[in-house]
Amino acid sequence: MSITDGAVDTDFASQRIPEGVRDMANTPAIVDAGQTLFVYFNGPTDQLSGVSAGACVLEPGASPHPPHRHPEEELLMIGAGTGEIECDGVLSKVGPGAMMYCAGNTLHGITNTGDGPMTFFWSKWVAKGFEA
Repeated sequence: MSITDGAVDTDFASQRIPEGVRDMANTPAIVDAGQTLFVYFNGPTDQLSGVSAGACVLEPGASPHPPHRHPEEELLMIGAGTGEIECDGVLSKVGPGAMMYCAGNTLHGITNTGDGPMTFFWSKWVAKGFEA
């Protein structure tokens, strides 16, 4: 796994990810600039060239990184707190239960605009046969 500018890069070169259950209690935390990051899975699967999934807890006012784009498609779901998600130039206010989908290479980002911590979960992937 690598983290660049706060963004998690999908690992395409490692061994297939292991099956099983991960959560914040059994995953090492990565603490950096207003965020606590938990990377549950990162690597290839039987059907995907690479997948990365995990959770992030943002402090008020924090973003994990500036709006960015990557080749992976991504789903992001808010578990707690409130904030804003930018996806392809559209800014949306979000709270628990909100979910974002963005296609590969689409500009997107998230910011905690609330008074308390904001938790979100993400999953991003590239299918076999697609360029990363």
